[in-house]
Amino acid sequence: MTRPLSVIFYWHMHQPFYCEADTGRYHLPWVYLHAIKDYTDMAEIISQLPGARAVVNYVPSLTAQIEDYAEHLRDFLDGKHKQINDPLLASLAEKSGQFTKSERQFLLESCFRLNHERNMHRYPSYSLLWTMAEHAKHHHAVEYLGDSYFTDLVTWYHLAWLGETVREHNFVARRLIEKGKGFSYQDRRDLLTLIASLLDHIPSTYRKLVADGKIELTTTPYAHPIIPLMLDFNSARATVHDAELPKEPYPGGRERAEEHIALSRSNHERLFGETPAGCWPAEGAVSDETLALMGKAGFKWCATGEAVLHHSLQYNVREQQGNRDLYRPWLVGEGDEQITCFFRDDRLSDLIGFEYSRWQTRDAVNNFMHELAGIHHRTQGMEAPVVAIIMDGENAWEHYHQNALPFLTRLYQSIAEHDDYNLTTFSDYLAEHPASSKLGHLVPGSWVYGNLSTWIGDKAKTRGWELLIEAKHAFDAHIGKLAPNQQEAAREQLRICEGSDWCWWFGDYNPGEAVRDFDNLYRHHLGKLYQLLCCPVPPSLNISISTGGGDAEGGGTMRRGGAGS
Repeated sequence: MTRPLSVIFYWHMHQPFYCEADTGRYHLPWVYLHAIKDYTDMAEIISQLPGARAVVNYVPSLTAQIEDYAEHLRDFLDGKHKQINDPLLASLAEKSGQFTKSERQFLLESCFRLNHERNMHRYPSYSLLWTMAEHAKHHHAVEYLGDSYFTDLVTWYHLAWLGETVREHNFVARRLIEKGKGFSYQDRRDLLTLIASLLDHIPSTYRKLVADGKIELTTTPYAHPIIPLMLDFNSARATVHDAELPKEPYPGGRERAEEHIALSRSNHERLFGETPAGCWPAEGAVSDETLALMGKAGFKWCATGEAVLHHSLQYNVREQQGNRDLYRPWLVGEGDEQITCFFRDDRLSDLIGFEYSRWQTRDAVNNFMHELAGIHHRTQGMEAPVVAIIMDGENAWEHYHQNALPFLTRLYQSIAEHDDYNLTTFSDYLAEHPASSKLGHLVPGSWVYGNLSTWIGDKAKTRGWELLIEAKHAFDAHIGKLAPNQQEAAREQLRICEGSDWCWWFGDYNPGEAVRDFDNLYRHHLGKLYQLLCCPVPPSLNISISTGGGDAEGGGTMRRGGAGS
């Protein structure tokens, strides 16, 4: 008898802390924009399809900001605040509809930052605004664009960022899209109210999906730190032997890692009302010591990249034994530190992340089903084969037709309705098929190429760590001198500085604009930490770490799991 192949989709939702360290205003809008589009669409798609199931990971650094936006917008709409703490949302809410020269420039720079083919030119009125802006820039005539141009522009930007399910079914969204131009203050306020509602409902929507058995929710250590590096920089040399490393270890790295892990569990329990069984280590970055901490903290399972398994088994599982070792869970560690580890199928995950957006929906889904059939054939005879598709749950979809609504709908349906496959979650799978294969040693690495080079090893990335080490020394020396409320503010700021996203962006291969944004924000966050510690900000934080200038695939927001995938 041929056993069905268990199929698990694991969507990772993550954004770093974008709030400016000094002003309290959001430097970049990606938290609320992805919330009203991707987090909203994902929940609605799974909710509406009878057979759809998935695992969704929410990082606390993201959910904290979603809650902050929702609360701030509620207070603004209720008249408790006069200002909105995000400049784009503030522009949408501007009652007078008049903008200064610098504000107009900001809107021209900000309101075309989306996929033009998929989400701008599909709307003739929005496309016309782009054409007008390009014409005005070419003829040095931007000042001739009137106030109504900019109110229409900021309105269309937010309409285009709404989830496909929202644009299809919400009355306000449909009315404004049909209106097309000449948006009034009331129109914009109605849109702002819709945005506030979408943000406000995200936690309860996902809680209901859990209650209905549609999804499993998981978490990541609080601010998305690369824990193997916090524990031991030398872990980077397990796979990249000449990696350039700081001259000293990260001070108190184990205690810092334990704090991020503990906070992730408590924050998840508060927001979603349940204790998470699973964990996605930030960037799938793992080591024996990292998994031991997670197992001891109470996590039952975690996941990482395929190449980590290649390195740990010391052979490429795609070249031996019919890939079977990739399609089983593995036990790592001993005793109360033991945890089950799943490994990402790089090929399937990267096909969705990078390739299928250019295909016709029917062809893409047929190809995916063909790939699944091959895995099912190669795993015949296994007791309980399982394939894990693990990827960014945010950044891929804008490259798809209709924000991937047709693709994901057809994909879920095709798998759920096929007798050879069982669409499930990691915890439900383990409840029926506990892991039995033991992995003696987990080579440190991440889901990106199975190594840690995305976050350390070259001059710029290592400089980022050196600045953090200096700040941590100041933290250790001065935290005890502060009042309790000051201490908590400093601790939160340190956690923010320990996130992975800063070093992710350092590097010549990333686009210059994005690198500058994250470089500046990181140094401002470090400077704020010194200020909270009542210490002078060192001059070194005035010096740029990295300039970028490359043309990374997908703008650098996503990476492929393997160099050849």
